[in-house]
Amino acid sequence: MRTSNRRTARAGAAVLIIALALTGCSAPPWITPSASPTVSPSSTEAAQPVPNDLSSGSTERALTAGPLTISIDYWSTLTMDKWTADALKPVSLSMITSIAPNDGQKVYLQRATMIATPMSATETFEALSAQVDSATTSPGYLVLDPYSYSQTFTAGPTPKGATYVSLEFTYEFLVQATPTSSDYAKQTATDTITVAIMDSVITQ
Repeated sequence: MRTSNRRTARAGAAVLIIALALTGCSAPPWITPSASPTVSPSSTEAAQPVPNDLSSGSTERALTAGPLTISIDYWSTLTMDKWTADALKPVSLSMITSIAPNDGQKVYLQRATMIATPMSATETFEALSAQVDSATTSPGYLVLDPYSYSQTFTAGPTPKGATYVSLEFTYEFLVQATPTSSDYAKQTATDTITVAIMDSVITQ
């Protein structure tokens, strides 16, 4: 009889211990669990960098047009920090060509054109007036190595909101058919460089 009472007492004690343990693991009913903190996204985004092909002061390009290889250097005499919306922004270039196969024929530049288009990350503005340099001699300017062509074009004031200007160049060449021929083949090459407007943009 005593053994039975002891077993009953031990079982009761075990149940009590488990109940107390479970009670200790739960939060008291009068404490409300705090909500997890939420992080709201920033209402403003960092300004996006604007690419600038003249950020180092100059850039070099190699173009092809039919049998021609065209090497061009671009630069500006106006420092990049002064390429602002209201400024007149000069872009200079120097060009030379080679031809393959070279049978002694000559290469002439008949016309060079620059069209400046102000732009931003979200908008393309109306292009500025085209600037054209047409050869004043016939059939054109001799540009076959070692003879080169140099010129300076100017991008005018750009509208508010434009963060860079896209400069599209078109070059029209006449290639002599043979060294003694008065017949010419026309070849055209295009190139585009981008320059930042430095009023309030981040360049890369």
